[in-house]
Amino acid sequence: EAARVAAFPAWLHHYNHHRPHTALGGQTPASRVHNLTGNYS
Repeated sequence: EAARVAAFPAWLHHYNHHRPHTALGGQTPASRVHNLTGNYS
């Protein structure tokens, strides 16, 4: 359990900032969040 808890922050960062998601057109979730104000303002 301790190893899983320790590894989670690095995994989450990779998932949100480096891994392209097909549902987002190949973009990362973080890039979509940073672009929200540009699309909807």
